[in-house]
Amino acid sequence: MVQATNASAAAPTARPSLLVNWLLLVAGMVVTIVAVGGITRLTESGLSITQWQPITGILPPLSEAAWQAEFAEYRETPEFIYEAGSAGMTLADFKFIYFWEWFHRLIARLIGLVFALPLIWYWAKGFIPAGYKLRLLVLLGLGALQGLFGWLMVRSGLGGQMTDVSHFWLSIHLLTALVTLALLVWTALDLRALAREPGARPSRFGVFALLVSAILFLQLLLGAWVAGLNAGHASYDWPLMQGRFVPEFDTARGWLWALTHDPYLLHFLHRWWAWIAVIVLIWLARRVRTDSRTASIAIHSTFGTQIILGIATVLSGVSLWIAVAHQLMGALLVAATAWGLHVNGRQAKREL
Repeated sequence: MVQATNASAAAPTARPSLLVNWLLLVAGMVVTIVAVGGITRLTESGLSITQWQPITGILPPLSEAAWQAEFAEYRETPEFIYEAGSAGMTLADFKFIYFWEWFHRLIARLIGLVFALPLIWYWAKGFIPAGYKLRLLVLLGLGALQGLFGWLMVRSGLGGQMTDVSHFWLSIHLLTALVTLALLVWTALDLRALAREPGARPSRFGVFALLVSAILFLQLLLGAWVAGLNAGHASYDWPLMQGRFVPEFDTARGWLWALTHDPYLLHFLHRWWAWIAVIVLIWLARRVRTDSRTASIAIHSTFGTQIILGIATVLSGVSLWIAVAHQLMGALLVAATAWGLHVNGRQAKREL
Protein backbone atom coordinates (compact mmCIF):
# COMPACT_ATOMS: atom_id res chain seq x y z
CA MET A 1 0.00 0.00 0.00
CA VAL A 2 2.85 2.39 0.88
CA GLN A 3 4.62 1.62 -2.41
CA ALA A 4 1.43 2.27 -4.38
CA THR A 5 0.92 5.60 -2.61
CA ASN A 6 4.51 6.67 -3.31
CA ALA A 7 4.20 5.66 -6.96
CA SER A 8 1.01 7.66 -7.26
CA ALA A 9 2.67 10.71 -5.71
CA ALA A 10 5.59 10.45 -8.11
CA ALA A 11 3.37 10.15 -11.20
CA PRO A 12 3.21 13.25 -13.42
CA THR A 13 0.07 15.36 -13.05
CA ALA A 14 -1.65 17.27 -15.85
CA ARG A 15 -1.51 21.05 -15.34
CA PRO A 16 -4.17 22.55 -17.65
CA SER A 17 -4.15 25.95 -15.89
CA LEU A 18 -0.41 26.33 -16.62
CA LEU A 19 -1.01 25.64 -20.30
CA VAL A 20 -3.82 28.20 -20.48
CA ASN A 21 -1.52 31.12 -19.62
CA TRP A 22 1.13 29.87 -22.06
CA LEU A 23 -1.32 29.55 -24.97
CA LEU A 24 -2.86 32.97 -24.30
CA LEU A 25 0.65 34.47 -24.29
CA VAL A 26 1.33 32.92 -27.69
CA ALA A 27 -2.06 34.15 -28.94
CA GLY A 28 -1.12 37.69 -27.86
CA MET A 29 2.14 37.38 -29.78
CA VAL A 30 0.23 36.26 -32.88
CA VAL A 31 -1.98 39.37 -32.62
CA THR A 32 1.21 41.45 -32.42
CA ILE A 33 2.78 39.86 -35.48
CA VAL A 34 -0.43 40.39 -37.49
CA ALA A 35 -0.21 44.10 -36.70
CA VAL A 36 3.50 44.24 -37.60
CA GLY A 37 2.72 42.31 -40.78
CA GLY A 38 0.25 45.06 -41.66
CA ILE A 39 2.97 47.69 -41.23
CA THR A 40 5.31 45.56 -43.36
CA ARG A 41 2.76 45.39 -46.16
CA LEU A 42 1.71 49.03 -46.05
CA THR A 43 5.31 50.30 -46.05
CA GLU A 44 6.22 47.99 -48.96
CA SER A 45 8.86 46.36 -46.75
CA GLY A 46 8.19 42.70 -47.48
CA LEU A 47 10.68 42.29 -50.32
CA SER A 48 13.57 44.12 -48.65
CA ILE A 49 15.12 40.85 -47.40
CA THR A 50 15.61 38.63 -50.42
CA GLN A 51 16.77 35.44 -48.67
CA TRP A 52 15.31 33.09 -46.11
CA GLN A 53 17.92 32.44 -43.42
CA PRO A 54 16.12 31.09 -40.32
CA ILE A 55 19.28 31.05 -38.17
CA THR A 56 21.79 33.53 -39.53
CA GLY A 57 19.05 36.01 -40.42
CA ILE A 58 18.38 36.70 -36.75
CA LEU A 59 20.95 39.51 -36.78
CA PRO A 60 20.53 42.54 -39.06
CA PRO A 61 23.51 43.88 -41.02
CA LEU A 62 26.11 45.11 -38.52
CA SER A 63 28.47 47.07 -40.78
CA GLU A 64 28.22 49.55 -43.59
CA ALA A 65 29.58 46.95 -46.02
CA ALA A 66 26.90 44.48 -44.94
CA TRP A 67 24.20 47.10 -45.46
CA GLN A 68 25.53 47.90 -48.93
CA ALA A 69 25.49 44.19 -49.79
CA GLU A 70 21.86 43.84 -48.68
CA PHE A 71 20.91 46.98 -50.60
CA ALA A 72 22.66 45.65 -53.70
CA GLU A 73 20.57 42.46 -53.56
CA TYR A 74 17.39 44.48 -53.17
CA ARG A 75 18.33 46.62 -56.18
CA GLU A 76 18.11 43.43 -58.28
CA THR A 77 14.44 42.90 -57.44
CA PRO A 78 11.61 43.95 -59.78
CA GLU A 79 10.18 46.14 -57.00
CA PHE A 80 13.31 48.28 -56.96
CA ILE A 81 13.83 48.23 -60.74
CA TYR A 82 10.27 49.29 -61.62
CA GLU A 83 9.21 51.30 -58.55
CA ALA A 84 11.59 52.08 -55.68
CA GLY A 85 14.58 52.85 -57.91
CA SER A 86 12.67 55.32 -60.03
CA ALA A 87 11.43 56.97 -56.81
CA GLY A 88 15.04 57.63 -55.82
CA MET A 89 15.35 55.24 -52.86
CA THR A 90 18.42 55.89 -50.72
CA LEU A 91 20.25 53.57 -48.34
CA ALA A 92 18.48 55.29 -45.43
CA ASP A 93 15.13 54.57 -47.07
CA PHE A 94 16.16 50.95 -47.52
CA LYS A 95 17.16 50.62 -43.87
CA PHE A 96 13.65 51.75 -42.87
CA ILE A 97 11.84 49.08 -44.88
CA TYR A 98 14.47 46.48 -43.99
CA PHE A 99 13.79 47.07 -40.28
CA TRP A 100 10.09 46.23 -40.56
CA GLU A 101 10.66 43.01 -42.49
CA TRP A 102 13.48 41.99 -40.12
CA PHE A 103 11.33 42.82 -37.08
CA HIS A 104 8.42 40.82 -38.53
CA ARG A 105 10.67 37.79 -39.02
CA LEU A 106 12.20 38.23 -35.55
CA ILE A 107 8.77 38.10 -33.88
CA ALA A 108 7.97 34.98 -35.91
CA ARG A 109 11.13 33.30 -34.58
CA LEU A 110 10.24 34.33 -31.03
CA ILE A 111 6.74 32.89 -31.39
CA GLY A 112 8.27 29.61 -32.54
CA LEU A 113 10.56 29.49 -29.51
CA VAL A 114 7.88 30.55 -27.02
CA PHE A 115 5.62 27.79 -28.31
CA ALA A 116 8.08 24.96 -29.01
CA LEU A 117 10.33 25.11 -25.93
CA PRO A 118 7.53 25.09 -23.30
CA LEU A 119 5.73 22.40 -25.31
CA ILE A 120 8.77 20.14 -25.03
CA TRP A 121 9.02 20.87 -21.30
CA TYR A 122 5.31 20.33 -20.58
CA TRP A 123 5.36 17.11 -22.60
CA ALA A 124 8.41 15.78 -20.74
CA LYS A 125 6.94 16.68 -17.33
CA GLY A 126 3.58 15.10 -18.11
CA PHE A 127 1.68 18.38 -17.71
CA ILE A 128 -0.37 17.98 -20.93
CA PRO A 129 -3.83 16.51 -20.27
CA ALA A 130 -5.01 13.45 -22.19
CA GLY A 131 -6.37 14.29 -25.62
CA TYR A 132 -4.43 17.53 -26.09
CA LYS A 133 -1.05 16.38 -27.35
CA LEU A 134 -2.19 15.98 -30.96
CA ARG A 135 -3.90 19.37 -30.91
CA LEU A 136 -0.74 21.05 -29.66
CA LEU A 137 1.32 19.30 -32.33
CA VAL A 138 -1.12 20.59 -34.96
CA LEU A 139 -0.59 24.11 -33.63
CA LEU A 140 3.17 23.59 -33.81
CA GLY A 141 2.80 22.38 -37.40
CA LEU A 142 0.72 25.43 -38.32
CA GLY A 143 3.46 27.65 -36.95
CA ALA A 144 6.05 25.89 -39.10
CA LEU A 145 3.79 26.16 -42.15
CA GLN A 146 3.33 29.86 -41.44
CA GLY A 147 7.07 30.40 -41.75
CA LEU A 148 7.13 28.46 -45.02
CA PHE A 149 4.12 30.34 -46.40
CA GLY A 150 5.76 33.63 -45.48
CA TRP A 151 8.85 32.78 -47.49
CA LEU A 152 6.79 31.53 -50.46
CA MET A 153 4.91 34.83 -50.34
CA VAL A 154 8.15 36.81 -50.43
CA ARG A 155 9.60 34.63 -53.19
CA SER A 156 6.51 35.24 -55.33
CA GLY A 157 7.53 38.90 -55.60
CA LEU A 158 11.19 38.35 -56.42
CA GLY A 159 10.90 37.05 -59.97
CA GLY A 160 9.56 38.18 -63.31
CA GLN A 161 8.13 41.68 -63.45
CA MET A 162 6.00 41.51 -60.30
CA THR A 163 6.56 44.51 -58.04
CA ASP A 164 4.48 43.05 -55.20
CA VAL A 165 4.06 39.65 -53.63
CA SER A 166 1.23 37.44 -54.88
CA HIS A 167 -2.02 38.40 -53.20
CA PHE A 168 -2.88 34.70 -53.11
CA TRP A 169 0.21 33.88 -51.05
CA LEU A 170 -0.39 36.94 -48.90
CA SER A 171 -3.90 35.71 -48.08
CA ILE A 172 -2.62 32.20 -47.30
CA HIS A 173 0.04 33.68 -45.00
CA LEU A 174 -2.39 35.98 -43.17
CA LEU A 175 -5.28 33.52 -42.90
CA THR A 176 -3.01 30.77 -41.58
CA ALA A 177 -1.98 33.17 -38.79
CA LEU A 178 -5.61 34.01 -38.00
CA VAL A 179 -6.73 30.37 -38.03
CA THR A 180 -3.82 29.57 -35.69
CA LEU A 181 -4.90 32.43 -33.43
CA ALA A 182 -8.47 31.09 -33.27
CA LEU A 183 -7.23 27.57 -32.46
CA LEU A 184 -4.92 28.90 -29.74
CA VAL A 185 -7.81 30.74 -28.09
CA TRP A 186 -10.16 27.75 -28.44
CA THR A 187 -7.62 25.32 -26.98
CA ALA A 188 -6.82 27.68 -24.10
CA LEU A 189 -10.53 27.94 -23.29
CA ASP A 190 -10.95 24.16 -23.40
CA LEU A 191 -8.04 23.81 -21.00
CA ARG A 192 -9.43 26.53 -18.71
CA ALA A 193 -12.72 24.63 -18.51
CA LEU A 194 -10.78 21.46 -17.72
CA ALA A 195 -8.85 23.23 -14.96
CA ARG A 196 -12.07 24.45 -13.39
CA GLU A 197 -13.95 21.20 -13.84
CA PRO A 198 -11.79 18.05 -14.02
CA GLY A 199 -13.15 15.75 -16.67
CA ALA A 200 -14.74 18.55 -18.71
CA ARG A 201 -14.87 17.70 -22.39
CA PRO A 202 -13.87 20.10 -25.21
CA SER A 203 -16.44 22.59 -26.47
CA ARG A 204 -18.57 21.52 -29.42
CA PHE A 205 -17.96 23.03 -32.88
CA GLY A 206 -21.33 22.64 -34.58
CA VAL A 207 -23.19 23.83 -37.66
CA PHE A 208 -23.74 27.34 -36.32
CA ALA A 209 -20.03 27.71 -35.56
CA LEU A 210 -19.23 26.53 -39.07
CA LEU A 211 -21.61 29.12 -40.56
CA VAL A 212 -20.15 32.00 -38.55
CA SER A 213 -16.58 30.87 -39.27
CA ALA A 214 -17.20 30.55 -43.02
CA ILE A 215 -18.75 34.02 -43.29
CA LEU A 216 -15.96 35.64 -41.28
CA PHE A 217 -13.31 33.67 -43.17
CA LEU A 218 -14.61 34.99 -46.50
CA GLN A 219 -14.51 38.56 -45.18
CA LEU A 220 -10.94 38.08 -44.02
CA LEU A 221 -9.99 36.55 -47.37
CA LEU A 222 -11.46 39.54 -49.21
CA GLY A 223 -9.56 41.87 -46.88
CA ALA A 224 -6.30 40.05 -47.58
CA TRP A 225 -6.85 40.31 -51.32
CA VAL A 226 -7.72 44.00 -50.98
CA ALA A 227 -4.42 44.51 -49.14
CA GLY A 228 -2.41 42.43 -51.61
CA LEU A 229 -3.77 44.26 -54.64
CA ASN A 230 -3.63 47.73 -53.02
CA ALA A 231 -7.38 47.81 -53.65
CA GLY A 232 -7.94 50.11 -50.70
CA HIS A 233 -6.90 52.88 -53.07
CA ALA A 234 -9.71 52.05 -55.50
CA SER A 235 -11.91 54.63 -53.80
CA TYR A 236 -11.53 57.18 -51.03
CA ASP A 237 -15.25 57.87 -50.52
CA TRP A 238 -17.89 55.98 -48.56
CA PRO A 239 -20.55 54.61 -48.88
CA LEU A 240 -20.20 55.44 -52.58
CA MET A 241 -17.22 54.38 -54.69
CA GLN A 242 -16.04 57.14 -57.00
CA GLY A 243 -19.45 58.78 -56.74
CA ARG A 244 -21.42 55.60 -57.48
CA PHE A 245 -22.88 52.89 -55.28
CA VAL A 246 -21.76 50.18 -57.72
CA PRO A 247 -18.55 51.08 -59.58
CA GLU A 248 -17.53 49.69 -62.95
CA PHE A 249 -15.84 46.30 -62.75
CA ASP A 250 -13.24 44.83 -65.10
CA THR A 251 -15.01 41.72 -66.38
CA ALA A 252 -13.36 41.62 -69.81
CA ARG A 253 -11.46 38.47 -68.78
CA GLY A 254 -14.48 36.91 -67.13
CA TRP A 255 -16.11 37.07 -63.73
CA LEU A 256 -13.79 34.50 -62.19
CA TRP A 257 -10.78 36.67 -62.97
CA ALA A 258 -12.63 39.75 -61.71
CA LEU A 259 -13.58 38.02 -58.45
CA THR A 260 -9.94 37.25 -57.75
CA HIS A 261 -8.07 40.16 -59.35
CA ASP A 262 -10.20 43.26 -59.98
CA PRO A 263 -9.47 45.79 -57.20
CA TYR A 264 -12.77 47.62 -57.67
CA LEU A 265 -14.88 44.48 -57.34
CA LEU A 266 -12.88 43.14 -54.39
CA HIS A 267 -13.05 46.50 -52.60
CA PHE A 268 -16.80 46.60 -53.20
CA LEU A 269 -17.32 43.05 -51.92
CA HIS A 270 -15.14 43.62 -48.84
CA ARG A 271 -17.20 46.70 -47.96
CA TRP A 272 -20.59 45.08 -48.20
CA TRP A 273 -19.91 41.46 -47.18
CA ALA A 274 -18.82 43.04 -43.88
CA TRP A 275 -22.49 43.67 -43.07
CA ILE A 276 -23.32 39.99 -43.58
CA ALA A 277 -20.55 39.24 -41.09
CA VAL A 278 -22.01 41.83 -38.69
CA ILE A 279 -25.42 40.13 -38.81
CA VAL A 280 -24.05 36.70 -37.84
CA LEU A 281 -21.77 38.22 -35.20
CA ILE A 282 -24.73 40.00 -33.59
CA TRP A 283 -26.56 36.68 -33.69
CA LEU A 284 -23.60 34.99 -31.99
CA ALA A 285 -23.29 37.72 -29.35
CA ARG A 286 -26.99 37.44 -28.48
CA ARG A 287 -26.74 33.65 -28.17
CA VAL A 288 -23.87 33.76 -25.69
CA ARG A 289 -24.67 36.80 -23.57
CA THR A 290 -26.54 34.74 -20.93
CA ASP A 291 -23.54 32.50 -20.24
CA SER A 292 -20.83 35.10 -20.88
CA ARG A 293 -21.77 38.74 -21.02
CA THR A 294 -18.07 39.58 -21.33
CA ALA A 295 -17.69 37.50 -24.50
CA SER A 296 -20.81 39.12 -25.94
CA ILE A 297 -19.45 42.61 -25.23
CA ALA A 298 -16.07 41.65 -26.75
CA ILE A 299 -17.75 40.56 -29.99
CA HIS A 300 -19.85 43.74 -30.24
CA SER A 301 -16.87 45.96 -29.38
CA THR A 302 -14.47 44.41 -31.86
CA PHE A 303 -16.77 44.29 -34.88
CA GLY A 304 -18.10 47.80 -34.15
CA THR A 305 -14.59 49.23 -33.90
CA GLN A 306 -13.55 47.26 -36.97
CA ILE A 307 -16.34 48.77 -39.08
CA ILE A 308 -15.40 52.30 -37.96
CA LEU A 309 -11.71 51.69 -38.68
CA GLY A 310 -12.52 50.23 -42.10
CA ILE A 311 -14.49 53.33 -43.09
CA ALA A 312 -11.79 55.59 -41.64
CA THR A 313 -9.13 53.73 -43.63
CA VAL A 314 -10.99 54.50 -46.85
CA LEU A 315 -11.76 58.14 -46.02
CA SER A 316 -8.15 58.78 -44.91
CA GLY A 317 -6.74 57.55 -48.22
CA VAL A 318 -5.38 54.41 -46.51
CA SER A 319 -3.53 56.20 -43.73
CA LEU A 320 -0.78 53.88 -42.47
CA TRP A 321 -1.69 53.77 -38.79
CA ILE A 322 -5.45 53.65 -39.33
CA ALA A 323 -5.01 50.77 -41.78
CA VAL A 324 -2.71 48.97 -39.32
CA ALA A 325 -5.28 49.46 -36.56
CA HIS A 326 -7.88 47.98 -38.91
CA GLN A 327 -5.74 44.86 -39.37
CA LEU A 328 -4.99 44.64 -35.65
CA MET A 329 -8.68 44.88 -34.81
CA GLY A 330 -9.36 42.13 -37.37
CA ALA A 331 -7.13 39.81 -35.36
CA LEU A 332 -8.85 40.79 -32.11
CA LEU A 333 -12.21 40.15 -33.79
CA VAL A 334 -11.08 36.63 -34.69
CA ALA A 335 -10.08 36.02 -31.06
CA ALA A 336 -13.39 37.40 -29.76
CA THR A 337 -15.35 35.29 -32.26
CA ALA A 338 -13.46 32.15 -31.22
CA TRP A 339 -14.30 32.98 -27.60
CA GLY A 340 -17.99 33.44 -28.41
CA LEU A 341 -18.19 30.26 -30.47
CA HIS A 342 -16.52 28.36 -27.64
CA VAL A 343 -19.16 29.59 -25.18
CA ASN A 344 -21.87 28.72 -27.69
CA GLY A 345 -20.40 25.23 -28.11
CA ARG A 346 -20.52 24.61 -24.37
CA GLN A 347 -24.14 25.74 -24.32
CA ALA A 348 -24.95 23.31 -27.13
CA LYS A 349 -23.34 20.43 -25.21
CA ARG A 350 -25.55 21.10 -22.19
CA GLU A 351 -28.65 21.07 -24.39
CA LEU A 352 -27.83 17.64 -25.91
